[in-house]
Amino acid sequence: MLLVAVALLCGCATSAAPNTSITLYNGQHVQTTDTLVAAFERESHIKVNMRSNDEDTLADEIVTEGSNSPADVIYTENSPALEHLQGKSLLAAVDPATLARTPGRFNSPQGDWLGVSARVSVLIYNPSLIGASELPSSVLQLADSKYHGKLAIAAGETDFQPIVTSVAHTDGRAATKQWLENVKSNATNHAYPDNETVASQVNRGAVAFGLINQYYWYRMRAELGAGSIDSKIAYFAPHDPGYVIDVSGAAILESSKNQAAAQKFLAFLVSREGQEIIAHSLSFEYPIVPGISPAASETPFSQLQPNSITIPQLGDGSTAIGLLREAGLL
Repeated sequence: MLLVAVALLCGCATSAAPNTSITLYNGQHVQTTDTLVAAFERESHIKVNMRSNDEDTLADEIVTEGSNSPADVIYTENSPALEHLQGKSLLAAVDPATLARTPGRFNSPQGDWLGVSARVSVLIYNPSLIGASELPSSVLQLADSKYHGKLAIAAGETDFQPIVTSVAHTDGRAATKQWLENVKSNATNHAYPDNETVASQVNRGAVAFGLINQYYWYRMRAELGAGSIDSKIAYFAPHDPGYVIDVSGAAILESSKNQAAAQKFLAFLVSREGQEIIAHSLSFEYPIVPGISPAASETPFSQLQPNSITIPQLGDGSTAIGLLREAGLL
């Protein structure tokens, strides 16, 4: 009975042909995607061939491959990569019934990609090096010279781009470039390749605080154990430009030869089973379907007070990339 119910819910008919398969370009965390794929294959009898890489690398490959891309589905950590592909008319429309399962503000306004999960930007800090009251309440204060040598960032991570876009949307391009140049100066010797390193360096006391998404801290705590955590997280002031909700999503390529199977995969991602997998995974992201909560003791998604910037305003990441290059951070 349960198997039938799940199959009906996510559109994964168990009578699919044994040789049906799709190719997934995966820019999300591999462990969580592996679990999602295994559950989908069990329920649908559709084989998923997965290739994992950074989302920006995969998006660029799809653009280069064009109509010859072997990918059927792309699954990303952030919305700009999907907006980029949508802008090049490379995505197919998502089944309206699937889109209806998630809040519309987290989906493509054109209906060409689907929001799956979410994260929020936070500060991670080491209380032995900086007190909570000494932390910046606004992302704009990261440029203050009093934080020179105390700040860690991973500007090359795609997670950093929505924050830059949000600042630019609030303060304009010129002010954002100056802000980035000052942030770069303050992060001297603590500009790291990824958010995992930012979290680790702050936790071990190599630097006072850093800018990450919340799930990196929760995942580190799960991996190391609560007794080995010497850091905490803090939020920016409500509605600050640095207080950004990042949406992870998935899309089907217009060129896919397996449209029906690909639609079933997207439907599974936002089915109850798919969202429960995300809720209980080591990615520690927020499930995006209402009524499903993360397993960790995180701030409830409904209580977050992020900046009101929308998915269309976050755009395709090109503004942020341009500014990061001009500031010498890429």
